[in-house]
Amino acid sequence: MAFKTDIEIAREAAKRPILEIGGKLGIGAEHLLPYGHDKAKVSQAFIKSLSGRKDGKLILVTAINPTPAGEGKTTTTVGLGDGLNRIGKKAVICIREASLGPNFGMKGGAAGGGYAQVVPMEEMNLHFTGDFHAITSAHNLLSAMIDNHIYWGNELDIDARRISWRRVMDMNDRALRDIVVNLGGVANGFPRQTGFDITVASEVMAILCLSNDLEDLQKRLGDIVVGYTRAKKPVYCRDIKADGAMTVLLKDAMQPNLVQTLENNPAFVHGGPFANIAHGCNSVIATKTALKLGEYVVTEAGFGADLGAEKFFDIKCRKAGLKPSAAVIVATVRAMKMNGGVAKADLGAENVEAVKKGCPNLGRHIANVKSFGVPVVVAINHFYSDTDAEVAAVKAYVAEQGAEAILCKHWANGSAGIEDLARKVVDLAEGGSANFAPLYPDEMGLFQKVETIAKRIYHADEVIADKSIRDQLKAWEAAGYGHLPVCMAKTQYSFTTDPNVRGAPVGHSVPVREVRLSAGAGFIVVICGEIMTMPGLPKVPSAEVIRLNDQGQVEGLF
Repeated sequence: MAFKTDIEIAREAAKRPILEIGGKLGIGAEHLLPYGHDKAKVSQAFIKSLSGRKDGKLILVTAINPTPAGEGKTTTTVGLGDGLNRIGKKAVICIREASLGPNFGMKGGAAGGGYAQVVPMEEMNLHFTGDFHAITSAHNLLSAMIDNHIYWGNELDIDARRISWRRVMDMNDRALRDIVVNLGGVANGFPRQTGFDITVASEVMAILCLSNDLEDLQKRLGDIVVGYTRAKKPVYCRDIKADGAMTVLLKDAMQPNLVQTLENNPAFVHGGPFANIAHGCNSVIATKTALKLGEYVVTEAGFGADLGAEKFFDIKCRKAGLKPSAAVIVATVRAMKMNGGVAKADLGAENVEAVKKGCPNLGRHIANVKSFGVPVVVAINHFYSDTDAEVAAVKAYVAEQGAEAILCKHWANGSAGIEDLARKVVDLAEGGSANFAPLYPDEMGLFQKVETIAKRIYHADEVIADKSIRDQLKAWEAAGYGHLPVCMAKTQYSFTTDPNVRGAPVGHSVPVREVRLSAGAGFIVVICGEIMTMPGLPKVPSAEVIRLNDQGQVEGLF
């Protein structure tokens, strides 16, 4: 069966001028900064003018642990936004921007798929409005100013061995994970070991996504701890005097980007932290703006609910004072079969028993999301190879978990294929059963917060951490950072730290390799297992097939 590719569908879109899309939300032309005809930034002045308005209802879309079979979380987020508009609700979509690393690696873009996409797809998955470049530049400006400060006499007495601030780039490049800088003699500075992370793992990315306005942004940038003095005192970004210039570089990047779906509904696309190494949610400023403009806001959190949803609830909602009304967990029959032990090559054949065997992964996520006091519905993202018996098996299992699973065909049919889910989401949101609360209180100890997530969300028996890590957490508590939430960095493929363990495992351990203080963003990063903050490219990266065709159009993006 032949299908059009995502990029072919996107290229055929009947896009409306972005000023018209803004007009749907009551955003005047004077408050839109167009980037071409189909995307624009929304002014800070307009956003401030909304402060007195009532908020709409916030809907989170999350998913099971990702598999090579594909789940379609962003596709469902976009489809649900279109579906809500189709049934007469004023809905706005809020998703993240795409990183160049996965686009040229193996994961692909972040614009949805099929007939549930945001456009312009090519620009969104490439340079877009330059936000990631601005974040990369601001981050690396601070890096350069740290080394420059040391070169010109080191007035702050920074201990070069204790500089924690690394460099970033928006590309997968394993060769840069651990490097030595300042080689080449006296003129080039003092040699030291450092490394690169991918831009989406940058604390500057997290800060931009959690800041309320430019004033808040500069304060948070100033709060960044870049390292320590020889007397082991923290050195802040504001001590280096970099926060002002960084804010200037990020001035435009702080303004949310407005685009549209294939059905010409409004979508904010802003920020892009990964959920496996950062907090995995779009920007607070975009979400809050959307809540003032729509009856419903549909947003996503990255990867499976064990990562993205947990961080959405425990970090973003906690910090921004958001209260979600309902959550959608995306699953596919194909993914259930993979969790049930079926190889990717064999997913096309009906296997109801494998579906049943794989469903406990979905069940774990349902229970976890419910534990935050948020009502849940499951979206079965339909593939043409799914059989009625397989779909029925998923629906029956979900019913046993006290929830409902709804078959969704938005990939093939757009909003017409997801009306049932849209109506169910409205029922849940209007039902008033949401009683949201984070998993742990601010005053809980940092290591206890890690243990709480590991035991209650991952169903681990224990957290393994060296004394040096526990001592570091205690030192941060003593320094006044004990109230911060923790941001777990672990593989997205499993509840464990082993990416090959599928299903709903119990009785495992969570080894903590490293902890990092993100004082400006306002959380502690806890790096578990073998997860890398600078990914590598696969053996056959997508970059090998991305090219311009004879008409000068991009081919190979997905």
